[in-house]
Order: sequence, then C-alpha cells, then structure tokens
Amino acid sequence: MAEGIPAGIKVLITNNTLASRAGSELYALDLAIELMKRGHRPVMYSTVLGDVAEDLRRATIPVIDDLNKLNTPPDVIHGQHHLDTMTAALHFPSTPVVYTCHGWLPWEELPPLFPSVLRYVAVDDLCRERLLTTGGIPVKNIEVLYNFVDMERFQLRSPLPAIPESVLIFSNYASGPMVETIRSACRKFGITRIDVAGFGAGNMLISPQDVIGRYDLVFAKAKCALEAMASGCAVIVADFAGLGGLVTTENLERMRRLNFGVRTMQTAIVTEDTVLRELYQYNADDAREVSLSIRQKSSMTQVVDRWLQIYAQLLTDWQLLKERDTSAYSQDQLRNASAYLRILAPVLKTRSDTESRAVEAEARAVKAESNSTLWTQTAKQLEMELEQIYISRSWRLVTLYRRLRAWTWRR
Repeated sequence: MAEGIPAGIKVLITNNTLASRAGSELYALDLAIELMKRGHRPVMYSTVLGDVAEDLRRATIPVIDDLNKLNTPPDVIHGQHHLDTMTAALHFPSTPVVYTCHGWLPWEELPPLFPSVLRYVAVDDLCRERLLTTGGIPVKNIEVLYNFVDMERFQLRSPLPAIPESVLIFSNYASGPMVETIRSACRKFGITRIDVAGFGAGNMLISPQDVIGRYDLVFAKAKCALEAMASGCAVIVADFAGLGGLVTTENLERMRRLNFGVRTMQTAIVTEDTVLRELYQYNADDAREVSLSIRQKSSMTQVVDRWLQIYAQLLTDWQLLKERDTSAYSQDQLRNASAYLRILAPVLKTRSDTESRAVEAEARAVKAESNSTLWTQTAKQLEMELEQIYISRSWRLVTLYRRLRAWTWRR
C-alpha cells in the first residue's frame, strides 16, 4: 500500500448509465476493477443498468440502482455526471466528493457546486476549460488526469506493414455516409479489408482488446483511439464531428491533451479527399513510436495511482472541514441543493417538449420519403434539428437521434 493511502477505501462511483459500452461507462468499469484488485472496495451506482453493470457484477463489483441498498456510507464518492453525483452527495452528506468531467458539451457533464464536492478532475484540457468557466469552482481544486488504457489487456501487436492492408472504423456512431466515405477513400488507396465496429453498425466489440490489434489502421476518437494506439495500430482521429487526422509523433501530445476528441476534429470534414490526404501520411515507423509513447504515458496503473492519492487527500481535507461550525455547513448544503434544483428545472421542464419534437421529426421524415422534393427540404431541416435533440441526451432521445440520422443519410 502506497504511503499515506488508507487500506480498503470504500469508493462509491456514480455514472449516468451502466448500460452500453461507451466512454465514461468503460472508464468507470476499468477504474472499479483496478481498485478492487488493489484491495479497495468500489461500489457502482446508476439508475440505468445494462451490459456494463453485468460486466461489473461478473468482476465481483457491487452494482446498485438505489442508494438505500448501501447499508454503510462510502469513504469517498467518485462522481461522474451531475444528477447521479448530486443524488449520492445528498444521500451521504457526510462523505467527501470528487467530481470527474468527461465532456465539453453534454448536459450530464455539468459540474455541480456543493459543499462536499472538494475536488474536480478533468480527463482532458477541454474539460478543464469547462470547469474553469463554471463559476464557483476554485482553480486550486481543479486537476487534469488524462485518459488511460489497461496495458495488460491491450497488448502491443507486431510491427505494422509499410503500407496498411486492413482498416477498422471503430465508433458507436459509425454508420451512414461517414462510413461509406471512408470505405471509398480506403479502396482508392488500395485497402480492401475494411470493417466497422460499434453500436451504430450493429457490431459492438465486447472484448476490443482481442480484435483491434488485428488491423493496421483504425479510424476512431477518444478512448477507442487511445486503445488502438496502445495496441500498436496507426490511428486517424475521425467521427461524425469531423476529421482530426493521422496521429503522429509531431501532433501526439497536443491530441492527447484533448483526449483525441471533439476539439481535434474541428479543422476538417470527412470527405474522400481529406481521408486520402491522411492515408498518404501513413508511416509505420512513426506509428510505432506513437504506440510506444502512449503505452508509457497513458497507463492505467499510473492514473489509478494518482486517483488513490486524490482520495487520500480528499479524506484529509474533509476531516479538517468537519471541524468547522456544522450548523453553518448544513445551511450551505441546503442553499446549494436549492440552487441545483433551480438549474435542473428549465431543462427537465423542456425535455418532454424536445422528445415530442423528435417524434414529430421522425414522422415528417417517413412522410416525406416518397416525395423527392419534399424529402430534400425535410432532410435539410432535420439536419438542423438533430444536434439540439442529441444534446438533450435522454436515452429515448439518443435512440430517436440515431434513427433520424439514418433518415437524413438516405437523401
């Protein structure tokens, strides 16, 4: 046990869902399993359970959807997503909280302000900007802890060929025109083996560590891109948000600091020409250097070491705060809880209206498909509505969003 870190810390980890295998869900999964292996006691909490919850249970990690099932309070709350974090913070008012921000845009990533939330951690520099532009969070309480890969699971493949022979498009949003554009560019480049994996393609990878290394080149973003690089593949950062380009030793650090995410994909759109431009930049030796660097700097072991230090400091700081006037602290809790409900009110009150608009948009798409002129007009209008619908991020809206994207892709 590292010096200064208590043994057997009971950590309650919250997440918006533990359903599909996506970014924050898999981050929480890997973190919980590593904590358990080190002798600590993680417990996972979400109100939406599914595949990831089952993965956790198989790994002997307790999973709950009702905090009343937890008979003793945790030592630390590791919060992900504000609704679930605040639910836990209010349920266990005597437990310190560290909040993790995983995204720049989603409403669920809104940083909560509450007296027991003592630390804020961002997974990249863009998320740090979100924390820095949220009033009420002291700069000294913000830290960046870049995303990680379990290097024991994702083994380094053999050296890449001089010219890539196989491609994997790896994204939960990989379907429609983006995929066809990448396929077409790859074929023009001379690559014939092109596969797609992810929710949108109906091909979820339950064990990506067993698959990714079989490909020479991977189109991906965020954690998927990181895992592909750790596996020894060349990576082109791309998704529906745009084209970030081939990861090289020259741009690696900049892209890593942005988690190979949305800000890296703002410079180009996915077209045959832009994809071909990146394919011609492929260099097997440089890609190998990228992989070795990622394996050195983005190891899960290093990140969890730091998380344990954060938990230990959280417990120390909390003990000092508990020595203050508890009645004043209780009043602060109530005022902050009231302010939080005020933030929720406009979003929750308008969400049902947004869902109705999504259903109506789908109905318009179905009706317009038989009329080519009307279809073109409707499709363009739908494209303008889709992003706002998606931002709302209820699971019902995510499903409708993906169906509507399918309609507009058929223009």
